[in-house]
Amino acid sequence: MSYTALYRKFRPNNFGEVKGQDHIVTTLKNQLKLGRIGHAYLFTGTRGTGKTSVAKIMARAVNCENPDENGPCGECPMCKSILSQSSMNVIEMDAASNNGVDNVREIVDSVQYSPAEGRYKVYIIDEVHMLSTGAFNALLKTLEEPPAYVIFILATTEVNKIPITILSRCQRYDFHRISIDTIASQLKDLSSKEGVEAEDKAIRYIAKTADGSMRDALSLLDQCTAFYLGEELTYDKVLDVLGAVDTEVFRRILDAVIAKDVRGALSVIEEVCVLGRELGWFINEWIWYMRNLLIVSRISDCEDMIEMSADNIRMLKEQSEKVTDDELVRYIRILSELSSKIRYAAQKRILVEVEVIKMCRPQMENDYESLLDRIRQLEALAEQGAYNNPGNAGETPAGQTPTPEQPVKPARKIYPSALKEDVKMVASKWQEIIGGMDPALYGIVRGMTLSVSGDGGSLVLASPDESFTGIMQNEKNYNVLKEAINDYIGKEVQINVIHISEQEEKSGVYPNLERLINSGIKVDVLKS
Repeated sequence: MSYTALYRKFRPNNFGEVKGQDHIVTTLKNQLKLGRIGHAYLFTGTRGTGKTSVAKIMARAVNCENPDENGPCGECPMCKSILSQSSMNVIEMDAASNNGVDNVREIVDSVQYSPAEGRYKVYIIDEVHMLSTGAFNALLKTLEEPPAYVIFILATTEVNKIPITILSRCQRYDFHRISIDTIASQLKDLSSKEGVEAEDKAIRYIAKTADGSMRDALSLLDQCTAFYLGEELTYDKVLDVLGAVDTEVFRRILDAVIAKDVRGALSVIEEVCVLGRELGWFINEWIWYMRNLLIVSRISDCEDMIEMSADNIRMLKEQSEKVTDDELVRYIRILSELSSKIRYAAQKRILVEVEVIKMCRPQMENDYESLLDRIRQLEALAEQGAYNNPGNAGETPAGQTPTPEQPVKPARKIYPSALKEDVKMVASKWQEIIGGMDPALYGIVRGMTLSVSGDGGSLVLASPDESFTGIMQNEKNYNVLKEAINDYIGKEVQINVIHISEQEEKSGVYPNLERLINSGIKVDVLKS
Protein backbone atom coordinates (compact mmCIF):
# COMPACT_ATOMS: atom_id res chain seq x y z
CA MET A 1 0.00 0.00 0.00
CA SER A 2 1.30 3.48 -0.87
CA TYR A 3 2.40 5.83 1.90
CA THR A 4 -0.07 8.51 3.03
CA ALA A 5 1.33 11.91 4.03
CA LEU A 6 0.79 12.85 7.66
CA TYR A 7 -1.37 15.89 6.88
CA ARG A 8 -3.76 13.61 4.93
CA LYS A 9 -3.58 10.71 7.34
CA PHE A 10 -4.45 12.86 10.36
CA ARG A 11 -6.99 15.21 8.77
CA PRO A 12 -9.70 15.89 11.43
CA ASN A 13 -12.88 13.82 10.99
CA ASN A 14 -15.10 15.73 13.44
CA PHE A 15 -15.25 19.08 15.21
CA GLY A 16 -13.57 17.67 18.32
CA GLU A 17 -10.37 16.98 16.36
CA VAL A 18 -10.10 20.51 14.92
CA LYS A 19 -7.32 22.39 16.71
CA GLY A 20 -6.93 26.12 17.25
CA GLN A 21 -10.28 27.26 15.81
CA ASP A 22 -12.56 27.02 18.85
CA HIS A 23 -14.41 30.23 18.00
CA ILE A 24 -15.56 28.73 14.69
CA VAL A 25 -16.18 25.18 15.89
CA THR A 26 -18.38 26.34 18.78
CA THR A 27 -20.50 28.53 16.49
CA LEU A 28 -21.05 25.78 13.91
CA LYS A 29 -21.88 23.19 16.58
CA ASN A 30 -24.49 25.54 18.07
CA GLN A 31 -26.03 26.12 14.64
CA LEU A 32 -26.32 22.36 14.09
CA LYS A 33 -27.77 21.84 17.56
CA LEU A 34 -30.44 24.55 17.10
CA GLY A 35 -31.14 23.78 13.43
CA ARG A 36 -30.14 27.30 12.37
CA ILE A 37 -28.00 26.27 9.42
CA GLY A 38 -27.07 29.02 6.96
CA HIS A 39 -27.28 28.69 3.19
CA ALA A 40 -23.83 30.20 2.43
CA TYR A 41 -20.59 30.23 4.42
CA LEU A 42 -17.27 31.91 3.66
CA PHE A 43 -14.20 30.40 5.33
CA THR A 44 -11.16 32.66 5.10
CA GLY A 45 -7.66 32.54 6.59
CA THR A 46 -4.04 31.66 5.87
CA ARG A 47 -3.00 28.31 4.42
CA GLY A 48 -3.21 25.13 6.48
CA THR A 49 -5.52 26.47 9.21
CA GLY A 50 -8.37 24.01 8.59
CA LYS A 51 -10.76 25.74 6.19
CA THR A 52 -11.32 22.79 3.84
CA SER A 53 -11.29 20.26 6.68
CA VAL A 54 -14.02 22.13 8.58
CA ALA A 55 -16.02 22.48 5.35
CA LYS A 56 -15.96 18.70 4.83
CA ILE A 57 -16.88 18.05 8.47
CA MET A 58 -19.81 20.47 8.10
CA ALA A 59 -20.92 18.72 4.91
CA ARG A 60 -21.03 15.36 6.74
CA ALA A 61 -22.62 16.83 9.87
CA VAL A 62 -25.67 18.26 8.07
CA ASN A 63 -26.28 14.89 6.38
CA CYS A 64 -25.36 12.57 9.27
CA GLU A 65 -28.09 10.21 10.44
CA ASN A 66 -26.81 10.11 14.04
CA PRO A 67 -24.94 13.38 14.76
CA ASP A 68 -23.35 13.82 18.19
CA GLU A 69 -21.82 16.76 20.06
CA ASN A 70 -18.74 16.68 17.80
CA GLY A 71 -20.72 16.66 14.55
CA PRO A 72 -20.78 13.63 12.24
CA CYS A 73 -20.79 10.17 13.79
CA GLY A 74 -18.58 8.71 11.06
CA GLU A 75 -20.42 5.36 11.21
CA CYS A 76 -23.69 5.85 9.35
CA PRO A 77 -24.00 5.10 5.60
CA MET A 78 -24.11 8.83 4.72
CA CYS A 79 -20.92 9.61 6.65
CA LYS A 80 -19.11 6.67 5.09
CA SER A 81 -20.20 7.51 1.54
CA ILE A 82 -19.11 11.15 1.93
CA LEU A 83 -15.79 10.08 3.44
CA SER A 84 -15.18 7.70 0.52
CA GLN A 85 -16.13 10.53 -1.90
CA SER A 86 -18.85 8.39 -3.48
CA SER A 87 -21.77 10.54 -2.35
CA MET A 88 -23.51 12.85 -4.82
CA ASN A 89 -24.52 15.14 -1.96
CA VAL A 90 -21.11 16.77 -1.57
CA ILE A 91 -19.65 18.47 -4.64
CA GLU A 92 -16.13 19.92 -4.38
CA MET A 93 -14.69 22.33 -6.94
CA ASP A 94 -11.20 23.83 -7.11
CA ALA A 95 -11.70 27.36 -8.42
CA ALA A 96 -7.99 27.66 -9.19
CA SER A 97 -8.37 25.33 -12.17
CA ASN A 98 -12.14 25.65 -12.78
CA ASN A 99 -12.69 29.37 -12.72
CA GLY A 100 -14.78 30.02 -15.83
CA VAL A 101 -18.45 30.85 -16.34
CA ASP A 102 -19.16 27.38 -17.74
CA ASN A 103 -17.87 25.71 -14.56
CA VAL A 104 -20.21 27.79 -12.39
CA ARG A 105 -23.16 27.22 -14.75
CA GLU A 106 -22.77 23.48 -14.21
CA ILE A 107 -23.22 24.10 -10.49
CA VAL A 108 -26.22 26.39 -11.08
CA ASP A 109 -27.88 23.72 -13.26
CA SER A 110 -27.27 20.90 -10.76
CA VAL A 111 -28.68 22.97 -7.87
CA GLN A 112 -32.17 22.45 -9.31
CA TYR A 113 -32.13 18.74 -8.46
CA SER A 114 -32.82 17.72 -4.87
CA PRO A 115 -30.54 15.16 -3.15
CA ALA A 116 -31.28 11.52 -3.85
CA GLU A 117 -30.32 10.66 -0.26
CA GLY A 118 -29.68 12.68 2.86
CA ARG A 119 -30.99 16.17 3.59
CA TYR A 120 -28.55 18.64 1.96
CA LYS A 121 -26.47 19.09 -1.15
CA VAL A 122 -23.27 20.86 -0.12
CA TYR A 123 -21.09 22.70 -2.65
CA ILE A 124 -17.53 23.33 -1.45
CA ILE A 125 -15.64 25.81 -3.66
CA ASP A 126 -11.97 26.04 -2.70
CA GLU A 127 -9.80 29.07 -3.58
CA VAL A 128 -12.99 30.87 -4.58
CA HIS A 129 -11.11 34.16 -5.12
CA MET A 130 -9.75 32.67 -8.35
CA LEU A 131 -13.16 32.76 -10.06
CA SER A 132 -13.45 35.17 -12.96
CA THR A 133 -15.77 38.20 -12.82
CA GLY A 134 -18.22 36.45 -15.10
CA ALA A 135 -18.19 33.34 -12.92
CA PHE A 136 -18.92 35.39 -9.80
CA ASN A 137 -21.84 37.07 -11.58
CA ALA A 138 -23.19 33.68 -12.67
CA LEU A 139 -23.04 32.44 -9.07
CA LEU A 140 -24.53 35.56 -7.51
CA LYS A 141 -28.28 34.92 -7.87
CA THR A 142 -28.08 31.25 -6.89
CA LEU A 143 -25.92 32.10 -3.88
CA GLU A 144 -28.46 34.65 -2.69
CA GLU A 145 -31.56 32.43 -2.95
CA PRO A 146 -30.60 28.76 -3.23
CA PRO A 147 -33.14 25.96 -2.69
CA ALA A 148 -33.68 25.00 0.95
CA TYR A 149 -31.67 21.79 0.50
CA VAL A 150 -28.49 23.53 -0.80
CA ILE A 151 -25.54 24.86 1.23
CA PHE A 152 -22.57 26.71 -0.27
CA ILE A 153 -19.23 26.72 1.55
CA LEU A 154 -16.63 29.00 -0.03
CA ALA A 155 -12.99 28.84 1.09
CA THR A 156 -10.26 31.38 0.31
CA THR A 157 -6.88 32.66 1.46
CA GLU A 158 -7.40 36.09 -0.17
CA VAL A 159 -10.75 37.44 0.92
CA ASN A 160 -9.85 40.91 -0.39
CA LYS A 161 -10.26 39.60 -3.97
CA ILE A 162 -13.88 38.53 -3.49
CA PRO A 163 -16.59 40.99 -4.69
CA ILE A 164 -18.57 42.68 -1.93
CA THR A 165 -21.77 41.37 -3.51
CA ILE A 166 -20.62 37.81 -2.74
CA LEU A 167 -19.35 38.69 0.76
CA SER A 168 -22.68 40.24 1.75
CA ARG A 169 -24.53 36.98 1.00
CA CYS A 170 -22.31 34.74 3.17
CA GLN A 171 -21.69 34.12 6.84
CA ARG A 172 -18.00 34.91 7.18
CA TYR A 173 -15.66 32.91 9.46
CA ASP A 174 -12.05 33.98 9.88
CA PHE A 175 -9.65 31.13 10.63
CA HIS A 176 -6.78 32.26 12.86
CA ARG A 177 -3.15 31.22 12.68
CA ILE A 178 -2.73 28.30 15.05
CA SER A 179 -0.54 29.00 18.08
CA ILE A 180 2.87 27.37 18.46
CA ASP A 181 1.74 25.66 21.69
CA THR A 182 -1.28 24.10 19.94
CA ILE A 183 0.76 22.92 16.96
CA ALA A 184 3.54 21.54 19.19
CA SER A 185 1.03 19.62 21.31
CA GLN A 186 -0.58 18.10 18.21
CA LEU A 187 2.79 17.17 16.69
CA LYS A 188 3.84 15.49 19.92
CA ASP A 189 0.65 13.38 20.03
CA LEU A 190 0.91 12.38 16.36
CA SER A 191 4.62 11.53 16.74
CA SER A 192 3.73 9.12 19.54
CA LYS A 193 1.07 7.49 17.37
CA GLU A 194 3.60 7.10 14.55
CA GLY A 195 6.25 5.70 16.91
CA VAL A 196 8.63 8.61 16.31
CA GLU A 197 10.83 9.80 19.17
CA ALA A 198 11.39 13.56 19.06
CA GLU A 199 12.89 16.15 21.39
CA ASP A 200 10.51 18.81 22.68
CA LYS A 201 12.90 21.47 21.37
CA ALA A 202 12.80 19.93 17.89
CA ILE A 203 9.00 19.76 17.94
CA ARG A 204 8.68 23.39 19.01
CA TYR A 205 11.08 24.54 16.30
CA ILE A 206 9.00 22.76 13.65
CA ALA A 207 5.87 24.37 15.12
CA LYS A 208 7.49 27.83 14.97
CA THR A 209 8.71 27.32 11.39
CA ALA A 210 5.18 26.32 10.29
CA ASP A 211 4.07 29.92 10.93
CA GLY A 212 0.59 29.08 12.21
CA SER A 213 -0.19 26.36 9.64
CA MET A 214 -0.96 22.87 10.97
CA ARG A 215 -0.61 21.38 7.49
CA ASP A 216 2.85 22.91 7.03
CA ALA A 217 3.87 21.62 10.46
CA LEU A 218 2.83 18.07 9.58
CA SER A 219 4.62 18.27 6.22
CA LEU A 220 7.82 19.46 7.92
CA LEU A 221 7.58 16.69 10.51
CA ASP A 222 7.05 14.21 7.68
CA GLN A 223 10.15 15.53 5.91
CA CYS A 224 12.35 15.36 9.03
CA THR A 225 11.28 11.85 10.06
CA ALA A 226 11.79 10.56 6.52
CA PHE A 227 15.38 11.84 6.48
CA TYR A 228 16.21 10.32 9.89
CA LEU A 229 14.05 7.23 9.59
CA GLY A 230 14.15 5.11 12.75
CA GLU A 231 16.28 7.66 14.66
CA GLU A 232 15.37 10.08 17.40
CA LEU A 233 14.51 13.49 15.97
CA THR A 234 16.74 16.06 17.66
CA TYR A 235 16.89 19.83 17.39
CA ASP A 236 20.18 19.73 15.45
CA LYS A 237 18.77 17.20 12.99
CA VAL A 238 15.74 19.41 12.35
CA LEU A 239 18.04 22.38 11.68
CA ASP A 240 20.03 20.27 9.25
CA VAL A 241 16.98 19.04 7.29
CA LEU A 242 15.27 22.44 7.12
CA GLY A 243 18.47 24.29 6.14
CA ALA A 244 18.25 26.45 9.24
CA VAL A 245 20.87 27.83 11.61
CA ASP A 246 20.99 27.97 15.38
CA THR A 247 20.19 31.13 17.35
CA GLU A 248 23.89 31.36 18.27
CA VAL A 249 24.69 32.44 14.69
CA PHE A 250 22.39 35.46 14.95
CA ARG A 251 23.96 36.43 18.26
CA ARG A 252 27.47 36.28 16.76
CA ILE A 253 26.70 38.28 13.62
CA LEU A 254 24.82 40.94 15.60
CA ASP A 255 27.74 41.22 18.04
CA ALA A 256 30.01 41.85 15.06
CA VAL A 257 27.64 44.50 13.67
CA ILE A 258 27.38 46.25 17.05
CA ALA A 259 31.21 46.29 17.25
CA LYS A 260 31.35 47.64 13.65
CA ASP A 261 33.49 44.60 12.79
CA VAL A 262 32.91 44.18 9.04
CA ARG A 263 35.30 41.24 8.70
CA GLY A 264 33.65 39.38 11.59
CA ALA A 265 30.14 39.93 10.21
CA LEU A 266 31.11 38.84 6.69
CA SER A 267 32.81 35.72 8.06
CA VAL A 268 29.47 34.68 9.57
CA ILE A 269 27.79 35.19 6.18
CA GLU A 270 30.55 33.04 4.65
CA GLU A 271 29.84 30.33 7.23
CA VAL A 272 26.11 30.40 6.48
CA CYS A 273 26.75 30.12 2.73
CA VAL A 274 29.24 27.26 3.15
CA LEU A 275 26.63 25.34 5.15
CA GLY A 276 24.25 25.76 2.20
CA ARG A 277 21.63 27.75 4.11
CA GLU A 278 19.06 29.78 2.18
CA LEU A 279 19.91 33.47 2.58
CA GLY A 280 16.33 34.72 2.27
CA TRP A 281 15.31 32.51 5.19
CA PHE A 282 18.41 33.60 7.13
CA ILE A 283 17.52 37.29 6.79
CA ASN A 284 13.90 36.74 7.89
CA GLU A 285 15.00 34.75 10.93
CA TRP A 286 17.56 37.44 11.81
CA ILE A 287 14.80 40.07 11.71
CA TRP A 288 12.73 37.88 14.03
CA TYR A 289 15.74 37.54 16.37
CA MET A 290 16.14 41.33 16.58
CA ARG A 291 12.41 41.73 17.16
CA ASN A 292 12.81 39.48 20.19
CA LEU A 293 15.83 41.53 21.28
CA LEU A 294 13.78 44.73 21.04
CA ILE A 295 10.99 43.23 23.16
CA VAL A 296 13.47 42.03 25.78
CA SER A 297 15.00 45.50 26.04
CA ARG A 298 11.61 47.21 26.56
CA ILE A 299 9.49 44.70 28.49
CA SER A 300 10.59 43.12 31.76
CA ASP A 301 8.22 40.12 31.85
CA CYS A 302 8.28 39.06 28.23
CA GLU A 303 8.74 35.29 28.47
CA ASP A 304 5.21 34.65 27.16
CA MET A 305 5.85 36.87 24.10
CA ILE A 306 9.03 35.11 22.95
CA GLU A 307 9.20 31.50 21.79
CA MET A 308 12.65 30.75 23.20
CA SER A 309 14.21 28.72 25.95
CA ALA A 310 15.11 30.36 29.28
CA ASP A 311 18.83 30.18 28.38
CA ASN A 312 18.30 31.95 25.06
CA ILE A 313 16.18 34.64 26.70
CA ARG A 314 18.95 35.20 29.25
CA MET A 315 21.48 35.64 26.40
CA LEU A 316 19.10 38.06 24.69
CA LYS A 317 18.93 40.19 27.82
CA GLU A 318 22.73 40.26 28.02
CA GLN A 319 23.05 41.29 24.37
CA SER A 320 20.31 43.94 24.67
CA GLU A 321 22.61 45.89 27.01
CA LYS A 322 25.13 46.34 24.17
CA VAL A 323 22.76 47.98 21.68
CA THR A 324 20.23 50.82 21.80
CA ASP A 325 16.63 50.60 20.62
CA ASP A 326 17.32 53.14 17.85
CA GLU A 327 20.14 50.98 16.50
CA LEU A 328 17.90 47.90 16.53
CA VAL A 329 15.17 49.78 14.66
CA ARG A 330 17.73 50.84 12.03
CA TYR A 331 19.00 47.27 11.65
CA ILE A 332 15.46 45.93 11.30
CA ARG A 333 14.66 48.57 8.66
CA ILE A 334 17.73 47.69 6.58
CA LEU A 335 17.03 43.95 6.77
CA SER A 336 13.31 44.38 6.04
CA GLU A 337 14.16 46.28 2.85
CA LEU A 338 16.70 43.58 2.01
CA SER A 339 14.12 40.84 2.58
CA SER A 340 11.89 42.29 -0.14
CA LYS A 341 14.80 42.72 -2.60
CA ILE A 342 16.64 39.43 -2.10
CA ARG A 343 13.82 37.30 -3.49
CA TYR A 344 14.53 38.44 -7.05
CA ALA A 345 18.27 39.18 -6.75
CA ALA A 346 20.67 37.31 -9.03
CA GLN A 347 23.61 37.73 -6.61
CA LYS A 348 21.98 37.22 -3.22
CA ARG A 349 25.19 36.87 -1.26
CA ILE A 350 26.66 40.13 -2.59
CA LEU A 351 23.42 41.95 -1.79
CA VAL A 352 23.43 40.58 1.77
CA GLU A 353 27.08 41.51 2.27
CA VAL A 354 26.48 45.08 1.05
CA GLU A 355 23.58 45.57 3.48
CA VAL A 356 25.56 44.08 6.37
CA ILE A 357 28.41 46.52 5.59
CA LYS A 358 25.82 49.32 5.70
CA MET A 359 24.76 48.15 9.15
CA CYS A 360 28.39 48.33 10.29
CA ARG A 361 29.05 51.66 8.56
CA PRO A 362 26.21 54.16 9.24
CA GLN A 363 28.22 56.86 7.43
CA MET A 364 27.25 55.14 4.17
CA GLU A 365 23.63 56.26 4.68
CA ASN A 366 22.02 59.65 5.20
CA ASP A 367 18.69 58.66 6.76
CA TYR A 368 17.61 59.75 10.25
CA GLU A 369 18.49 56.51 12.09
CA SER A 370 21.95 56.35 10.47
CA LEU A 371 22.73 59.94 11.42
CA LEU A 372 21.74 59.19 15.02
CA ASP A 373 24.02 56.14 14.96
CA ARG A 374 26.93 58.27 13.71
CA ILE A 375 26.30 60.86 16.44
CA ARG A 376 26.34 58.12 19.07
CA GLN A 377 29.71 56.93 17.77
CA LEU A 378 31.14 60.45 17.93
CA GLU A 379 29.82 60.92 21.46
CA ALA A 380 31.45 57.65 22.53
CA LEU A 381 34.76 58.75 21.02
CA ALA A 382 34.49 62.11 22.73
CA GLU A 383 33.91 60.49 26.12
CA GLN A 384 37.06 58.42 25.58
CA GLY A 385 39.05 61.50 24.51
CA ALA A 386 39.72 59.95 21.10
CA TYR A 387 39.03 63.05 19.03
CA ASN A 388 40.90 65.85 17.32
CA ASN A 389 40.33 69.52 18.08
CA PRO A 390 41.14 71.42 14.88
CA GLY A 391 40.96 74.79 16.66
CA ASN A 392 43.84 73.88 18.98
CA ALA A 393 46.15 71.92 16.73
CA GLY A 394 49.25 70.68 18.50
CA GLU A 395 47.80 71.20 21.99
CA THR A 396 47.27 68.30 24.38
CA PRO A 397 44.14 68.19 26.59
CA ALA A 398 44.87 68.72 30.28
CA GLY A 399 45.80 65.60 32.19
CA GLN A 400 46.71 63.62 29.08
CA THR A 401 50.10 62.49 27.90
CA PRO A 402 51.10 63.69 24.43
CA THR A 403 50.98 60.87 21.90
CA PRO A 404 53.55 60.44 19.12
CA GLU A 405 52.60 62.04 15.84
CA GLN A 406 51.09 59.72 13.26
CA PRO A 407 53.27 59.17 10.19
CA VAL A 408 52.32 61.40 7.30
CA LYS A 409 50.59 59.52 4.52
CA PRO A 410 52.75 59.68 1.39
CA ALA A 411 51.49 61.98 -1.33
CA ARG A 412 49.52 60.41 -4.12
CA LYS A 413 51.65 59.47 -7.11
CA ILE A 414 51.21 61.46 -10.30
CA TYR A 415 51.03 59.39 -13.50
CA PRO A 416 50.83 60.41 -17.16
CA SER A 417 47.39 60.21 -18.76
CA ALA A 418 46.38 56.83 -20.12
CA LEU A 419 45.89 56.16 -23.84
CA LYS A 420 43.15 54.08 -25.47
CA GLU A 421 45.40 51.04 -25.54
CA ASP A 422 46.02 51.47 -21.79
CA VAL A 423 42.26 51.46 -21.18
CA LYS A 424 41.94 48.20 -23.11
CA MET A 425 44.80 46.69 -21.11
CA VAL A 426 42.98 47.53 -17.86
CA ALA A 427 39.92 45.64 -19.14
CA SER A 428 42.02 42.60 -20.10
CA LYS A 429 43.66 42.51 -16.64
CA TRP A 430 40.55 43.57 -14.71
CA GLN A 431 40.34 40.52 -12.43
CA GLU A 432 44.01 40.77 -11.55
CA ILE A 433 43.70 44.50 -10.78
CA ILE A 434 40.71 44.29 -8.46
CA GLY A 435 41.73 40.96 -6.94
CA GLY A 436 43.85 42.64 -4.27
CA MET A 437 41.04 44.88 -3.01
CA ASP A 438 39.04 44.34 0.17
CA PRO A 439 36.78 41.25 -0.34
CA ALA A 440 33.58 43.22 0.25
CA LEU A 441 34.57 45.96 -2.21
CA TYR A 442 35.81 43.37 -4.69
CA GLY A 443 32.42 41.63 -4.60
CA ILE A 444 30.64 44.88 -5.41
CA VAL A 445 32.97 45.84 -8.29
CA ARG A 446 32.76 42.29 -9.65
CA GLY A 447 28.98 42.59 -9.78
CA MET A 448 29.10 45.71 -11.98
CA THR A 449 29.63 46.04 -15.74
CA LEU A 450 33.00 47.40 -16.94
CA SER A 451 32.48 49.40 -20.13
CA VAL A 452 34.16 52.26 -21.97
CA SER A 453 33.22 55.81 -22.98
CA GLY A 454 32.33 56.68 -26.55
CA ASP A 455 35.78 58.10 -27.34
CA GLY A 456 37.48 55.07 -25.79
CA GLY A 457 39.59 57.25 -23.50
CA SER A 458 37.99 56.41 -20.13
CA LEU A 459 36.36 53.52 -18.34
CA VAL A 460 32.73 53.27 -17.23
CA LEU A 461 31.60 51.18 -14.27
CA ALA A 462 27.82 50.73 -14.54
CA SER A 463 25.09 48.90 -12.62
CA PRO A 464 21.30 48.97 -12.31
CA ASP A 465 21.69 48.36 -8.57
CA GLU A 466 21.58 51.73 -6.78
CA SER A 467 23.30 50.35 -3.67
CA PHE A 468 26.30 49.22 -5.77
CA THR A 469 26.69 52.54 -7.58
CA GLY A 470 26.14 54.46 -4.35
CA ILE A 471 28.95 52.59 -2.61
CA MET A 472 31.37 53.00 -5.51
CA GLN A 473 30.54 56.70 -5.92
CA ASN A 474 31.63 57.20 -2.32
CA GLU A 475 34.88 59.19 -2.51
CA LYS A 476 36.89 56.79 -0.36
CA ASN A 477 35.83 53.65 -2.26
CA TYR A 478 36.22 55.40 -5.62
CA ASN A 479 39.80 56.43 -4.77
CA VAL A 480 40.68 52.89 -3.66
CA LEU A 481 39.56 51.55 -7.04
CA LYS A 482 41.25 54.29 -9.04
CA GLU A 483 44.56 53.93 -7.21
CA ALA A 484 44.49 50.16 -7.78
CA ILE A 485 44.09 50.76 -11.52
CA ASN A 486 46.66 53.56 -11.79
CA ASP A 487 49.29 51.75 -9.71
CA TYR A 488 48.89 48.62 -11.82
CA ILE A 489 49.50 50.21 -15.23
CA GLY A 490 51.49 53.29 -14.16
CA LYS A 491 49.08 55.60 -15.98
CA GLU A 492 46.23 57.93 -14.96
CA VAL A 493 42.97 56.30 -16.05
CA GLN A 494 39.68 58.14 -15.87
CA ILE A 495 36.75 56.03 -14.59
CA ASN A 496 33.11 57.06 -14.26
CA VAL A 497 30.69 55.22 -11.96
CA ILE A 498 27.11 55.50 -13.24
CA HIS A 499 23.67 54.08 -12.47
CA ILE A 500 21.79 52.58 -15.43
CA SER A 501 18.35 51.02 -15.83
CA GLU A 502 17.86 47.27 -16.22
CA GLN A 503 16.66 47.91 -19.77
CA GLU A 504 19.90 49.72 -20.62
CA GLU A 505 21.90 46.83 -19.18
CA LYS A 506 19.99 44.22 -21.22
CA SER A 507 20.08 46.27 -24.44
CA GLY A 508 23.88 46.52 -24.39
CA VAL A 509 24.05 50.32 -24.36
CA TYR A 510 27.11 49.84 -22.16
CA PRO A 511 28.87 46.73 -23.57
CA ASN A 512 30.96 44.60 -21.23
CA LEU A 513 34.50 45.59 -22.31
CA GLU A 514 36.19 42.94 -20.17
CA ARG A 515 34.14 40.15 -21.74
CA LEU A 516 34.67 41.42 -25.29
CA ILE A 517 38.47 41.66 -24.96
CA ASN A 518 38.89 38.36 -23.14
CA SER A 519 36.75 36.68 -25.82
CA GLY A 520 39.28 37.69 -28.46
CA ILE A 521 36.99 40.25 -30.13
CA LYS A 522 38.84 43.18 -31.68
CA VAL A 523 37.73 46.41 -30.01
CA ASP A 524 38.32 49.64 -31.92
CA VAL A 525 35.53 52.06 -31.04
CA LEU A 526 32.69 51.31 -28.60
CA LYS A 527 29.72 53.62 -28.42
CA SER A 528 28.31 54.44 -25.02
